[in-house]
Amino acid sequence: MTPHSALLTALPAVAVLLPILGAALSVIGSRSARLQRIIGIVVLVLVSAIAAVLLVAADRGGPVVTELGGWPAPVGIVLVADRLSALLLLISTVVTLAVLVYAIDQRISDYGRETPSTTFHPIFLLLSTGVSLAYLTGDLFSLFVAFEIMLAASYVLITRRTTAVQVRSGMTYVIVSLASSLLFLTTIAFVYAATGTVNLADLAERVPQLPPLLTTVLGLMVVVVFGIKAAIFPLHFWLPDSYPNAPAPVTALFAGLLTKVGIYALLRTQTLVFPHDRPSLLLLVVAGLTMVVGALGALAQSDLNRLLSFLLVSHIGFMLVGLAVFDASGVAGTALYVVHHITVQATLFLVSGLITRRTGTVSIDAMGGLLKMSPGLALLFAIPALTLAGIPPTSGFVAKLALLEAGVGAGVAGSLAAGVIVFASLLTLYAMARVWVRVFWGKPKEPLPDNDPGDELVVGTARTSTPMFVASAALVGVSVLIAVAAGPLAEVTTRAGSDLIERAPYVDAVLGPGVAAP
Repeated sequence: MTPHSALLTALPAVAVLLPILGAALSVIGSRSARLQRIIGIVVLVLVSAIAAVLLVAADRGGPVVTELGGWPAPVGIVLVADRLSALLLLISTVVTLAVLVYAIDQRISDYGRETPSTTFHPIFLLLSTGVSLAYLTGDLFSLFVAFEIMLAASYVLITRRTTAVQVRSGMTYVIVSLASSLLFLTTIAFVYAATGTVNLADLAERVPQLPPLLTTVLGLMVVVVFGIKAAIFPLHFWLPDSYPNAPAPVTALFAGLLTKVGIYALLRTQTLVFPHDRPSLLLLVVAGLTMVVGALGALAQSDLNRLLSFLLVSHIGFMLVGLAVFDASGVAGTALYVVHHITVQATLFLVSGLITRRTGTVSIDAMGGLLKMSPGLALLFAIPALTLAGIPPTSGFVAKLALLEAGVGAGVAGSLAAGVIVFASLLTLYAMARVWVRVFWGKPKEPLPDNDPGDELVVGTARTSTPMFVASAALVGVSVLIAVAAGPLAEVTTRAGSDLIERAPYVDAVLGPGVAAP
């Protein structure tokens, strides 16, 4: 492990502080719409650059650790950028940047170029702060704080220019989130009472010394907490009722990032604090049910956004398979799938927003003929749809292949889970084909009028905004780039998976060399 310079070790803190500073400056400059846009874009570009530097540094020299206030772990708060956290921070910030560009043009088209916002830009950057902190924090309580920052910001975003429908969906989202937060805080209290620490590296030393029954109970509580955040079966019921009613950029950001932060938290805690030496039958069963229930739920929908929300739930199950296998190849497959899915799911919701904006409806039965009216929009939907279904040679195929190999190598249960992956992928392909046939084929239909012009969604415009189209296309390009760079990316995730299973690189970086987890 190569020692890092003082400047490099400060970068994780800068990645968290920059969006906070940007949010504050955006509030101060709330009278200038142009200034708010510049601040948001510059901040996210800088955080993306920092994440790229941290990824290279962590891959070459081991985790980059920042001791806040100069207090060493486990007493002080630390931020840790290893291969996994830096990679997810990079792809998440790039997606956030594209979504912001989309949202900026949407606001210009709907409200005019000179109309500033006292809430959108600051809250958007505050949500980015929570995501960055969740990926980089090295202790459970700071992870709780990160989730609360994301909850507060997401509630504001989901209920801006409030309607009755948005209030209902927002209430569902907030009540479930607050319940999971209360359970999370209770779990942290139990963990601290049992071990005397909340530092993740220190917990890797102390939790194995607890009685096995107590360790199992604490591990299950953690799985339930993050299972709610990630929307795994049967804790997924809140998501299809909450996401579809928000504006397209907000839904894209939620679908792309928030559930993946829950998966990341599961990955981190289950490999570092509650490791297994064999595949988890419970997680494999939950993964299989999540995949199938989500895919079948999607097939029952006629609302495009609800259909995509159920597919989001289904593909959370794919990520659980790699974690359930509990070996380096499985964890690496999950990491690769998360990177792919962050991009493709956000893209699909942005494209859904363009479709709704043009047609005036989210009902796929009321659409038709978009291929003739907007071939570019049809292409923009087709590529991420095929990627989500895992058609070769897309990034979805590469990621699913990694999970299939890990599942087949994990015995009978893992092989059955691999079979469910194939089945759920076929259901996804069928759902996407059904959308394609009803939305893009057939006779073109006149756009429906906006039945609620006072809400945040302006629809029925019969046109596609160029900057919004370009922002969506940029994310499609990122997805294609992931497929093109699948080899090097798979090597990075393989090394990240090995680090997670070994645990020693993370523990040594945080607590000091020579301290090896049992």
